Amino acid sequence: MPSLHQLLAQHSPLLLLDAASSRIQVGWIGAAGSDARWSVSEEEAGVGLFQSLQSLGVSPHAAGAWVFCDGPGSVLGTRTVAMALRTWGVLSARPTYAYHSLALVAAYLGRNDLAVISDARREAWNHFQLGGTLRRVPVASLRGELVMPEHFRTWSQEPAGLTRVADSVAEMLPRVSEYDLFRPIEAPDAFLHEEPSYVTWTPQVHRAPSAT
Repeated sequence: MPSLHQLLAQHSPLLLLDAASSRIQVGWIGAAGSDARWSVSEEEAGVGLFQSLQSLGVSPHAAGAWVFCDGPGSVLGTRTVAMALRTWGVLSARPTYAYHSLALVAAYLGRNDLAVISDARREAWNHFQLGGTLRRVPVASLRGELVMPEHFRTWSQEPAGLTRVADSVAEMLPRVSEYDLFRPIEAPDAFLHEEPSYVTWTPQVHRAPSAT
């Protein structure tokens, strides 16, 4: 997996889109990385994404590559970004790369003795530690020091001792430019731990109960 430094060397400028939290973060990053411009919106993803592009005065088709956060986090926000990337790709395809929200935070904090988590619903939590893999674990399995990005939503009761940490992508990226965080993606979509399974339903004609 390439690092940000490698992506900038190969594809700059980069258009980065992150809608995993309640804020939409859009960045336009030049070859040096230091000339990045950012726009942050509190609007819902379908509005905030395009407001941010307009605020920056950039076109997605002027980027050398697209980089987006595929989660975990807001599934609606992430899928809105993924849908936009697929639409733009029909008009003018670009190399596209994805990264995990929790992996970015963990790399920025630089500590393998803590876990970065987010709510996965149904009393389960997304869990990532440096040197490990992104997992979905039950709340009873959470151990040690726990942190969560501050603008991530929760539906379950937060684990005891959980600490909220800043989730500014603009602040974190320069500190993790050498980490191999980015994966090439052909069909952008929200991250899922496993593909959904569906129960087969056989339709039946309803009949009145027979007289006895």
